Amino acid sequence: MTTPRPVTHAAREQVGRLLALVPYLHQRGEVRVSEAAEALGVDAAQLDKDLRVLFMCGLPGGFPDDLINVDLDALEGEGIIRVDNADYLARPVRFGPSEAAALVVALRAIEQSASAETREVVERTLAKLEAAGAASAAQQIHVAAEVNPGEELLPMLQGALDQARQLEISYYVPSRDEQSTRVVEPRAITRVGDATYLDAWCHTAQGDRAFRLDRILSATELPDAVSELGAQPRDLSAGWFRGEGETVAVTLRLSPEAQWIPEYYPVVVTATGPGGTLDVTLDVASEAWLQQLLFRVAPHARVVAPEEFAESFTANAQATLRLYEGTA
Repeated sequence: MTTPRPVTHAAREQVGRLLALVPYLHQRGEVRVSEAAEALGVDAAQLDKDLRVLFMCGLPGGFPDDLINVDLDALEGEGIIRVDNADYLARPVRFGPSEAAALVVALRAIEQSASAETREVVERTLAKLEAAGAASAAQQIHVAAEVNPGEELLPMLQGALDQARQLEISYYVPSRDEQSTRVVEPRAITRVGDATYLDAWCHTAQGDRAFRLDRILSATELPDAVSELGAQPRDLSAGWFRGEGETVAVTLRLSPEAQWIPEYYPVVVTATGPGGTLDVTLDVASEAWLQQLLFRVAPHARVVAPEEFAESFTANAQATLRLYEGTA
């Protein structure tokens, strides 16, 4: 006796099942519900629900002749599925020139930064498209995708993940203006917002860390296998970048002359301030680094919060000015 497969309720997966079901039925004419359910990997009750959605689908217009016809009498009485008026879904999909060009451009862009295994799949797909003539409109297109900093490391990082190997990385921390070498146990490569991160257990920090790829200066795969620390799931209940105890959120108010700062340093939040100013919040790991930045842009930036950072900078600025008092 086989264990029934779990019922899948996701709308996207239901659409996928319906698109697969129509050609399947078109080839057979009719099929029992139990047989179709097994072929599609769902139970009979879920397939019954799918079919009651299918007969409300069809070509634009919504008239009876436009909709797919499901024989509900046969479905309810005999447990047999019969579908007609759906021949257009059983026909092979043909790409238009613009669709073929877009697909080929996307595949070639993926090919440049993919792992070896993924690149092989992409190359096979491109070969099939070109052999079928679907990519004829895209033959003159040459893709020179701009590789973002760090993305050239993706194949090697993915290889270490696949082999469950530790990595030695050289990492730059802009909030401390510091470069360090760390041994990490990679878990995954993921995208958060506009940046790509290597999620890993860091031996240097003795904790979970997310390393931005554009700040990884170099990486080397080590022969050591990932330990239980790297293999165990990461607790993300507090978010990606919380609870690490390395940074303090500092809000600066920038005059127009200093509003280049968000272009060079990672900021968490930006907001319009009074009188044409810009308020930015940075995660700062070193107060000394922050004071160096403020001295560079003075008097066009000031600390809004936390107050102790503002007081500390003011005291240091006054002490610096006193060094010049009385000099000629």
